[in-house]
Amino acid sequence: MKEEVSSAITYALSKGFQIHPDAFKILEKIDVKELQNIIKQIVREKAKQNLFLINQSDLKMFVESEIDESVENNHVILFDPTSKVTSAEGIEGFHALFRDRYSKLLKIMMQRSQSKKLTPISNVTNGKLDDDIYIAGLLMDRRIERDVTKLVIDDPSGSIELLIFNKEIQETANSLLIDQFIMVSIASGKNGGFFVKEIIVPDIPDHISNRSKTESYAVFISDLHVGSKFFMEKEFTEFVSWLSSPDPIARKVKFVLVGGDVIDGIGIFPNQDKELLLLDVDKQMAKAAELLDKIPKHIKVFIIPGNHDPGRRALPQPAIPEKHNMHLWNRENFFMLGNPSMIELNGVKILMFHGQSLDDVVGSTPGLSYAQPAKAMRVLLKTRHLSPIYGKRTPIAPELEDLMVISEVPDIYHSGHIHVVDLDMYKGTLIVNSGAWQSQTPFQASVGISPTPGIAIIVNLATMKVFTKDFTENSG
Repeated sequence: MKEEVSSAITYALSKGFQIHPDAFKILEKIDVKELQNIIKQIVREKAKQNLFLINQSDLKMFVESEIDESVENNHVILFDPTSKVTSAEGIEGFHALFRDRYSKLLKIMMQRSQSKKLTPISNVTNGKLDDDIYIAGLLMDRRIERDVTKLVIDDPSGSIELLIFNKEIQETANSLLIDQFIMVSIASGKNGGFFVKEIIVPDIPDHISNRSKTESYAVFISDLHVGSKFFMEKEFTEFVSWLSSPDPIARKVKFVLVGGDVIDGIGIFPNQDKELLLLDVDKQMAKAAELLDKIPKHIKVFIIPGNHDPGRRALPQPAIPEKHNMHLWNRENFFMLGNPSMIELNGVKILMFHGQSLDDVVGSTPGLSYAQPAKAMRVLLKTRHLSPIYGKRTPIAPELEDLMVISEVPDIYHSGHIHVVDLDMYKGTLIVNSGAWQSQTPFQASVGISPTPGIAIIVNLATMKVFTKDFTENSG
């Protein structure tokens, strides 16, 4: 008998367990590297149920050939910016980016009935307008002067200043993001100028989400920050071990989605080195790969980068460069994607975006806070753009094509970045912010951010029912 098998059996016996003779046949088939953790998981779960016999059925799922093949695990990568990133240069590059943004969002807006009354801004004069004239463009400026809100809207033909007197429309205008696309009904003012009668945003339509044909689960996590002193390695290891456990939900997990900030990185913020255990990016990535490698091979893992990961910081981000994660690339069950990406899992469309722009959304929208990131994510769905604001905290590259437009409506929209678990349902789209695996840092404490780390979000793709599993509960 192999030494590892003997050691695992001794551990089980020391905990008061018996092992059925039929189970010994399977023990020999299990990967010896995983055997000790598997036995510990079975012992822990069965002890909770006061069952002290390990039998054949407890071990069957851990043999690759014994995995239930009736549960779907199909995936399609619908969009990945990695191969599409072709940054342009300077001002001309940004002109191309915003022209493409306008074009794509106009195409979405053309599905509205009001679009039949659209006219270019250059056609609007100071004379009388026909009733129900609409213009559309990007919001370039917004200011309030003596109870009057003023908007400046720009389209390829020119720009125009508009006045808003109506209090309800002013509230809508004040919630808009600079640089987002809007369509506006306008009329001539008695004393010249133009005033706003209605504001329409692209928004996503009400829809019935796609569902998996079989009961399969996807787990949503983000913001591991491996390499940080505050990375919760014990809890994360417990999570990975749970994926191999006999837990009935864990048995049906087919996908794990990692929403960025796999590592803490180097030089991301001042004096970061004081908060690091590993002072080298490649060592951080190697450690992350070592931990993620223990995820069972029948589970597909999808990883996008965040602002702490190596590679380009500006959006959109290509996948983490292969030179930094050679342990994760070219593996059968790992898929390295860019930020943002859209994937389809058993027919369910999932938009993955790390969420850097949520800082700008929270900072510029009345009523939003870091305590409820799903509300900020809802704002981005309404704009149909993942990072509309240019020139604030979120770096945006001058791409020839705007790859941040939400062209296709997702069934699930997944972000991280804020380190706070939050869920919402908006017009048939499940919004998931998946928290973090990093405890509160000094910076977070200084700005009043209270993270909710160590929690995995689990979604039943057949029903869209959401579970949370807190791995901090037994971390003592």
